[in-house]
Amino acid sequence: MPGSRRGSDMRTARGLTGLAAALAVVLWCAPWAAAGGPTSVLLTSPESAETASLYGEGKEGKRYAELETLLGPTAEGEREQPPGLSLGATRQINVTWLVHDVRPWRVDRVYPEPSAAKDAAIWIHTSTDPETMNGFWHRSPDPSALRSLLKDLGLMGRPSERNHAGIRPSEAAPAVPESPAPARAAAPDADSAGDADDADGRGSGAGDDSALHWAIPGAAAGAAAGAAVMYRLRRRDTQDEPPRQELLDA
Repeated sequence: MPGSRRGSDMRTARGLTGLAAALAVVLWCAPWAAAGGPTSVLLTSPESAETASLYGEGKEGKRYAELETLLGPTAEGEREQPPGLSLGATRQINVTWLVHDVRPWRVDRVYPEPSAAKDAAIWIHTSTDPETMNGFWHRSPDPSALRSLLKDLGLMGRPSERNHAGIRPSEAAPAVPESPAPARAAAPDADSAGDADDADGRGSGAGDDSALHWAIPGAAAGAAAGAAVMYRLRRRDTQDEPPRQELLDA
């Protein structure tokens, strides 16, 4: 009995050691798993033809983090354009966050009004879907600090002679086609029905062919199964019969 208890204690100790090692690996890998996301950011001002960029590490890391904070959350806001915001009369600054410096991860379109007061609201359109550019509207938590940062980055200059307004959020989002109203059922004539069936193969003829396509193999399989059952029954009856005696001539 002492030997078995000692063996049980050793197995328990080994199990706890393995559990602790696995937990340590999980805790060590967690920060690396959560480290995904953008590594750099590109800023452009189409109106003044100016650009800037920041990297998430090194000497630019502080400004990078400041910009990320001043642009606010990435999943909260309104889908509709704010009332009273005139996009055509407001400067647009595009902020593109890049994963590994090459793949767009998030796009912020910032609208700071140069003539507005320092504490006036700055509206931002944020999109995390580079394919459709659909997103939401929200305000900067600190518009005065955001204006100051954009100015320091050289993005608030005078309009350029070769400037352009940039792509507005409403222009980037693809139009969603309206669902057509259900058509009233009408009995087609024989000619039109035949032409439709020949054209796309989706008419009643195609349905009949599909039914026959499945019915013929099904019937064949059923016949084969029935033949197999009858063969087994006959074989069993033959085995159950007593051996027959043959009369031999003396």
